[in-house]
Amino acid sequence: MLLIYSPISSTRLDYICTTLFNKEVSVTSDKTVFLNSTTAKINYSEEKILEHDFRIIPTGLLFQKNIQDQQIECFEWNGLTRFFKTESADLPFDFFSAAFYLISRYEEWLPFLPDQYGRFDHTNSLAYKNNFLHLPLVQLWLVELEKILQEYYPNYSLPKRNFSFVPTYDVDIAFSYLHQPFFKNLLGFYRDLLTAKFESFVERGNVYSGYQKDPYDQFDFIDALNDQYKLSAIYFFLLAEKRKGVDKNIHPSKKALQELIKKTALKYQTGIHPSWQTAEENTLLKKEINTLSKLTNQIVTISRQHYLKMTIPETYPKLIGAGIKKEYTLGYGTSNGFRASYAIPFYWYDLKNDRVTDLEIHPFCYMDANSIFELRLPVYEAKSELQELWNQTKKVHGDMVCIFHNHFLTDQPEWAEWKKMYVDFLNENFAC
Repeated sequence: MLLIYSPISSTRLDYICTTLFNKEVSVTSDKTVFLNSTTAKINYSEEKILEHDFRIIPTGLLFQKNIQDQQIECFEWNGLTRFFKTESADLPFDFFSAAFYLISRYEEWLPFLPDQYGRFDHTNSLAYKNNFLHLPLVQLWLVELEKILQEYYPNYSLPKRNFSFVPTYDVDIAFSYLHQPFFKNLLGFYRDLLTAKFESFVERGNVYSGYQKDPYDQFDFIDALNDQYKLSAIYFFLLAEKRKGVDKNIHPSKKALQELIKKTALKYQTGIHPSWQTAEENTLLKKEINTLSKLTNQIVTISRQHYLKMTIPETYPKLIGAGIKKEYTLGYGTSNGFRASYAIPFYWYDLKNDRVTDLEIHPFCYMDANSIFELRLPVYEAKSELQELWNQTKKVHGDMVCIFHNHFLTDQPEWAEWKKMYVDFLNENFAC
């Protein structure tokens, strides 16, 4: 057990301590309790209480009640980026405030210039501007904190947890040709001919005539990978009733999609992939959730926004109101990395109302579409980036949540290398 003393009671401090140390922490504002305790302890105050106490000096963020611009100046100490600098001899920055700033996504509550989809772009982030987006920085700070604490309390250790790899699959477009509207395929035939895409023309014809499997139907292949490497995968299904904009999956009334969902739900966790349209029409979210619930015969509590269409604080309260308990959107649609600088699930903190919610956030660090379309990486560079994110997450015993799409894991010429890359990555990291 770790005891933390603060002369001021604070919901923010309680939250970040519980998040970082799980239940193996207690916060007190009673100095006598702190003095008499024989457990490992941290003095989080400006006052030096013991002759030899481990002290972190607060900068004030955790005692504020509002949301305001923070003066952030980053510096490097012991090879890691820090901010909220203090004069503490042990740890020269306000570790608790800095961790809270990153995990609560404080900067996203402040005004920012959105990207073309209205999202918080990675280039706005402190992590990107100071070159630590590729690191689970808060957990690296924690590892260092443990070492310093052990100089005072040799028997202290952080709560133990195991590294896990969590592949998730967004089923935005279950089938390329089959079960699509007739006019769409008819136009596709003409378009392929006019643009001299003869391979696509032949492929479309072969699929429609039954000589070839639909290229996007990679679900048996993915299932085999999950079995081979004993992966606990999660599938998110887009179930928009109206085909519009980026919402392009086949209609949820189609038998093929319904059978796919039912089959998947028998073996894996399944979640809703709220359509882009749910951001415009509030009633659609619950409707899509109800559709998935009826097909799986399960209560739907897991979600990831389609196209990662999310803004803080607007999106999360809507999901909570719809019964969502676990949310998997937190990551960037423009770059890979650790958006909250943290690779462990945590509960969303509602800064506006200064309270902890029961919505559990599961951040992801890699998405195939980022490597392909945003970063435009060659396959070998994408694999190196994926491996580095694996290494960083494993180092801190985090959860490596990744996003893959069935329509980028095909045998079509433009995607075959990406499919092979994923297989090679799994083989190299799970073979032993």
